[in-house]
Amino acid sequence: MSNYVLAIDQGTTSSRAIVFDDHHAPVVIVQQEFEQHFPQSGWVEHDPQDIWQTTLSTCRDAMAKAGLAVADIAAIGITNQRETTIVWDRQTGKPLHRAIVWQDRRTFETCAALKKAGHEQVVSARTGLLLDPYFSGTKVAWILDNVEGARSAADAGRLAFGTIDSFLLWRLTGGRVHATDATNASRTMLYDIHDGCWSGEMCDLLHVPMSLLPEVMDSAADFGETDPAIFGGSIAIAGVAGDQQAATVGQACFKPGMMKSTYGTGCFALLNTGQTAVPSGNRLLTTIAYQLDGQPTYALEGSIFIAGAAVQWLRDGLKIIDDAAQSGELAQQADPNQNIYMVPAFVGLGAPYWDAEARGALFGITRATGPADFARAALESVGFQTRDLLEAMKGDWTGAGSDTVLRVDGGMTASDWTMQFLADILGAPVDRPQVLETTALGAAYLAGMQRGIYPDFEGFAKTWALQQRFSPDLSADLREQRYAGWRDAVSRTLTNQS
Repeated sequence: MSNYVLAIDQGTTSSRAIVFDDHHAPVVIVQQEFEQHFPQSGWVEHDPQDIWQTTLSTCRDAMAKAGLAVADIAAIGITNQRETTIVWDRQTGKPLHRAIVWQDRRTFETCAALKKAGHEQVVSARTGLLLDPYFSGTKVAWILDNVEGARSAADAGRLAFGTIDSFLLWRLTGGRVHATDATNASRTMLYDIHDGCWSGEMCDLLHVPMSLLPEVMDSAADFGETDPAIFGGSIAIAGVAGDQQAATVGQACFKPGMMKSTYGTGCFALLNTGQTAVPSGNRLLTTIAYQLDGQPTYALEGSIFIAGAAVQWLRDGLKIIDDAAQSGELAQQADPNQNIYMVPAFVGLGAPYWDAEARGALFGITRATGPADFARAALESVGFQTRDLLEAMKGDWTGAGSDTVLRVDGGMTASDWTMQFLADILGAPVDRPQVLETTALGAAYLAGMQRGIYPDFEGFAKTWALQQRFSPDLSADLREQRYAGWRDAVSRTLTNQS
């Protein structure tokens, strides 16, 4: 009997495959990093072939290490880095250009021109998003306008666009399926999140032919089967969700008012708002958390571009640590009398500032400042940015009240020091679950539920288990004093203060 689910977790810096058993516990995890390309300042690209090959090899390795045959796998669930954009030829399957990554800022001027022309209000009303290079729509247009012959090929219907989930679905099914799910569609700036369909108005505004677009399906659905040649037999693909939405599912945040925050390369906080698409007055995003049986569940989202990437900078840029795990240990050695603030705007600032031209800065440096103080400032910046998001959510929706508990996941949550500071600066409890692989778990759960081997939402929520709760242990006065210092530091880096 097929009792296992294979989750593909295709991320920004690596591809992972995780096998989950019939109790949705991880059995085997295989991870493989791939090269990042930075052809110009502010540009970030991936080779689609690297994405495909690392996905393929990790899946095969995971199945082999678990001792499983194709017949043992009930379903595949896919979760992916969102907004990252690929355009490929429908006949050959060959991408026209490297994937343009969600972090990429090359379409800043396009977004600025659209904003100046007064289009942001309609973009927000239709899509729940803001006019920012972060999203897929302007990236698609850039490829069509900058690759020779692409625009005419698109107009002739010969090209396909997809976020990473679509690209993997296409490859896994041997080119038979061109589809995505509602969560990924909601991140393109081309999808009407209220009407539940691609928006002709947005496609016209961004100059993207609708013939490029994939079919939009529920997050748990029958997406097709893998080509038998890939794994030696066919496996059903039954769940797809963008990584942050998949983590929301994996954290069992199924009730309005529940909130999760994932700390990976960036940080992404989602607050479930139920069947109400709450418009944001504080420059957050209104997005789809998941969609089942044609009914979307909405969320408010705050996106922070740099979280774990700040720790990578300590390691690779400053070379003051050898691995990420050392950052918390080093931060504990910092001088408590040093008030150093790092604003990690390496690729601009995300929510709630949305300043694409802002750049990183360090404030408060003295002759006594050393590596430990830099490490502390880097880790604290993640807590401060999360506080920014929570404050914005409280301003947008009464469901984000003072009794909010933050469920956390992602690599940075392994640091007790970082999680304690997060609780301190939020003034709210931070819950770390026993299963930290919540992104992959969410994708696996959607697929397993669709195939009938996992329980319904209520049954799955009962299995969520707390590993540790971090409670605030900082006086209110000191909390507000530290946060005020952060807000002052951010104000000095912003370029869009008008």
